[in-house]
Amino acid sequence: MKKMKVHKYFLAVFLALFFIAGRPLEFGNESNFFHGYVIPQPVIKVGLIIGLKQATISSSSGMKIYEIGKEYRLLAEDVEEVIIRVDREKLTEKFVLLVAQTRDRQEAELLASDLSQKLIGQVVLEEKSDPGGMLYLVKYGEFLTRTQALESIRQLENLGYQDIWIIRETITLPELSNIWLQINHKLFVMNQETDLYFIPSFAQSFLSFNGRSYRGIFVLKNTSRGLSLINILNLEDYLKGVVPLEMSPNIYNSLEALKAQAVAARTYALKNLGRNRHLGFDLTDTQSSQVYGGMSAEQTLSNWAVEETTGEVIVYRGELIDALYTSTCGGMTEDSENVFSGKPVPYLKSTSCTYEQQPEWQIVTTRKYPAVFLGSRDILVEVMPLLASGLISDQDEDFNRPVSGAEIESSLRRVNERKMQNNPARLDYFNSLQEVNFVNLARGLVDFFGWQEKTDLLILPAEVNFVLKGNPANRQLKENERRELAYLLQSGIYPNYLKEENFFRPVTRAEFAYILKKSVAWLNDIYHQGQVLGKKENQLEVLENKERRQLILPDNVFLIRKLEEGSFPASKLTLLGGEQVRWIELDGKLSLIEVIYPFNTNVMDRSSRYNRWEVRVAREQLQQSIKRTFPQIGNLVNLKVLHRGKSGRVAELQIIGDQGNVTVQGLRIKWILNLRDMLFSIDREYDPQGQLSHFVFSGRGWGHGVGLCQVGSYGMALSGADYRKIISHYYKNVKIEKIH
Repeated sequence: MKKMKVHKYFLAVFLALFFIAGRPLEFGNESNFFHGYVIPQPVIKVGLIIGLKQATISSSSGMKIYEIGKEYRLLAEDVEEVIIRVDREKLTEKFVLLVAQTRDRQEAELLASDLSQKLIGQVVLEEKSDPGGMLYLVKYGEFLTRTQALESIRQLENLGYQDIWIIRETITLPELSNIWLQINHKLFVMNQETDLYFIPSFAQSFLSFNGRSYRGIFVLKNTSRGLSLINILNLEDYLKGVVPLEMSPNIYNSLEALKAQAVAARTYALKNLGRNRHLGFDLTDTQSSQVYGGMSAEQTLSNWAVEETTGEVIVYRGELIDALYTSTCGGMTEDSENVFSGKPVPYLKSTSCTYEQQPEWQIVTTRKYPAVFLGSRDILVEVMPLLASGLISDQDEDFNRPVSGAEIESSLRRVNERKMQNNPARLDYFNSLQEVNFVNLARGLVDFFGWQEKTDLLILPAEVNFVLKGNPANRQLKENERRELAYLLQSGIYPNYLKEENFFRPVTRAEFAYILKKSVAWLNDIYHQGQVLGKKENQLEVLENKERRQLILPDNVFLIRKLEEGSFPASKLTLLGGEQVRWIELDGKLSLIEVIYPFNTNVMDRSSRYNRWEVRVAREQLQQSIKRTFPQIGNLVNLKVLHRGKSGRVAELQIIGDQGNVTVQGLRIKWILNLRDMLFSIDREYDPQGQLSHFVFSGRGWGHGVGLCQVGSYGMALSGADYRKIISHYYKNVKIEKIH
């Protein structure tokens, strides 16, 4: 007996040292204790929450819960869910379900046995005497709240049990604590001298915290900052929950860019192991370390990037680097000392976000574009989808001449081939027209597209009179013609200027093209969308829905250049890769391609919406924000840049007030001014009295601007760079080594 006590004491001490010490060298060797559950090296501890007040922990297929302190004990096994609650006051009552009461002991025992087999948790058979004799009560569960008890009543009712009561009972547990656990519907208190370990029952199982799933195990630990929940897992598994949140594969869908991110994130994690050891973990799951979302955040492409680079880290002269990274550098990264102060770091130097081997491709078309005007407005780009999809012929380049009924019939027949309309049988109506005017065109379109109900219901008589008021042809129109014309004008299918025109004049080909484009509601559905990856001879490579496609480029393809100021037909397009594109395919070939151009630049992070930005803020509003940190300055008078870094980022800023000045340096400038980055210029606006009213910050970038530029690395990857080139571009004179 004495030997058993010594052995038990030794095991308890060993376990305490094993879990409390920094990085266990042979974590997986304790598989007997964890019933075969092993976490391979290296191991990382991630703080999911500090100062926990309430939480729910569950398992995909059961878990074991151990209490570990000076001794250890198994609290429960085959647990599906644990509810944790921290109360300011000591808990004095609990809720229990009274399933049945009877004077027949055998009946009560049978019922309790049946319940125990069907339910997880505690079923109690309680004896109670009253004037009528012995009464046998069958009770189920212990609940922290009445709401939880009600949820279990629904479960019991689904099993066929009725007339269940919730009863309130006084807490009788001998230990006093304000930390309560509800495990399998039974209440436990947590000893503040111990830690709780939540271990999946099987190697492939996973745990969940408040609905989010995680690999590895959980530890619930009392710390100087309150109750903390810690996720302990293998480093590579941790990275699978980091990479997609730091660099979303849905947007940055390049394997090489994600591999660069994975290596940087791995290096950062290993460099910062033990950073929060006073709280029992290494890193947090927030931006203060690296954003981590567990299994719930994992994606196939980012997992692949982690696995392809397993164990690879970035080193400088044999030491792990501080692998900082920023979202968008705005064209150039910054020297670390200008952002974070401290000594210069040789590998974190200002770097241009460009790529020497940047490819360039051109798409040229032989097509001659017709002039298509609606009044004085050029509508070629608007109706180009009709031309590219063959719904309208451009063999006759004169779009000013009247459209014929045969042309309309031909176009509508092609519309029907694409998508059947309500009344395709009436196409012969247009062939019978000697001249097409806006009245008979309206009649034919309403019939063809099946808009009769709309013209009857969706426009009121008063609206018909209002829309057609003042039109020279108003008195010559029949009532049904008036309704049809008014509806088409009100809905925007007919151009608005026709309200003042003679409805009986001929319709031009340009006007019909415009009207048909407005009529075909599904026209945008024929577009494909994706991203340019490159061009080889007469093929354009794009990424569409995560799939690489090779599209044939005919010589006469329609080209559209979309810029900030609008969309324009083009005879030639220049591509650098990464551009967003829309296109129409006809007979297996590209018939139209529209390129959405970012700012006119060759920097690798040009695709980010934060490559350039502008913020206009009132002086009083900025003053209020600054005075939270520096109330001593009084009213804000001005801002003065004292020093800029190599990238142009503001490294030192003087804030001038009417009662004093302060100087702010580095990253603190971004926080105090509440800007996206420190790469900005300042304009000032003044009111009519000459008083400063607004500051206008025109800037570039998002983040701190040091180290690897995430959007820039994506741009480099699209231009053909692999992850090693990306890393060596942003971190100077480093090496990539495999350490496990």
